[in-house]
Amino acid sequence: MSMNLATRMSRLGTETAFEVLARAKALEAQGKKVVHLEIGEPDFDTPENIVEAAVKALRSGSTHYGPSAGLPHARAAFAEWFSKDRGVPVTPEQIVITPGAKPIIYFTVTALVEAGDEVIYPNPGFPIYESMINFAGGKAVALPLREENGFSFDPDELRRLANDKTKLIILNTPGNPCGGVLSPADLEVVAEVAREHDCWVLSDEIYSKIIYDGEHHSMLEIDGMAERTIVLEGHSKTYAMTGWRLGYGVMPESLAPSIARLQTNSTSCTASFTQEAGVEALMGDQSAAQAMVKEFKARRDLVVGLLNEVPGVSCLTPGGAFYVFPNIKQLGVPVEEFARTLLDEYGVAALAGTSFGSYGDGYLRFSYANSQENLKEGVARLKEYAQTLV
Repeated sequence: MSMNLATRMSRLGTETAFEVLARAKALEAQGKKVVHLEIGEPDFDTPENIVEAAVKALRSGSTHYGPSAGLPHARAAFAEWFSKDRGVPVTPEQIVITPGAKPIIYFTVTALVEAGDEVIYPNPGFPIYESMINFAGGKAVALPLREENGFSFDPDELRRLANDKTKLIILNTPGNPCGGVLSPADLEVVAEVAREHDCWVLSDEIYSKIIYDGEHHSMLEIDGMAERTIVLEGHSKTYAMTGWRLGYGVMPESLAPSIARLQTNSTSCTASFTQEAGVEALMGDQSAAQAMVKEFKARRDLVVGLLNEVPGVSCLTPGGAFYVFPNIKQLGVPVEEFARTLLDEYGVAALAGTSFGSYGDGYLRFSYANSQENLKEGVARLKEYAQTLV
């Protein structure tokens, strides 16, 4: 039979990191040594106390369905941790626990955005934002993050982009792919715009604990924003739990039942033993997570220094997450071609900045969630390629 997919499928994007990873694995299968700087995943194992909590939960029978919004004691623990960490009061009823953090993006856009509604999102930014807006039939409105602004946004540009059709503003701090960190002043501007146009804010704070310079600030710290903000959080990055699939949203109590109902209709619930591991991650020993951040900072400093020694390449120092976003415009090669050649001929897997939106043109994204030895090797191979172009 013919493959007659629904029209909406033509509006669904993808995450290029997984496509590049597949190409890199294929090259490795042919015997080529590849330095993996493409995937946004900590190269550390999940801390042992978290693993043991999951094993104990499995052996104690935590293998059954739970409520769609999450196990009551897990929601309480997540709310307690978030309240202390952000300095804002959060109740268990404001928490919806999901299998990974992406469902919070999907559920939020599905619940709030109607055909024709405008959604402002960061560009370059996590590609799933734009994909979900388009899939829902909304109008994706790019908010440029420019190098000259430290990969933050221009407040006046945000004010110009917003209008009475704006239903949602999406933020990401610290950000992927640029590593930019929004200041309290930035957040105040977003709050001003959201109040003026009576719209929602989805604040993706998944990298909140991977920050090197200053402190993380949340939209929920801004007076009056709790009633119109959904914060996306999760365990994948901070606790090296990508494969566990554990995320959650913090939102107004009135919205949580609708988000939970979407989960009922899709994934049913998040695995019970994974939630038990997540409680231990937040409430237990933090030394392993802190050690990871310390190592990420050392890698950041190393890779930024090395990249800035490459002819025709310049790189800002990111304030958070574990990505660098070097500028390769002086090399004179389209970024997609450059990234493809870098992998195929030099064995370095990286992502073209355009994988994160049109404003990523002229940039590459490297994940420094890899060893210092591999980072040195990867930049050395990049330098070898760059020297053929300048």
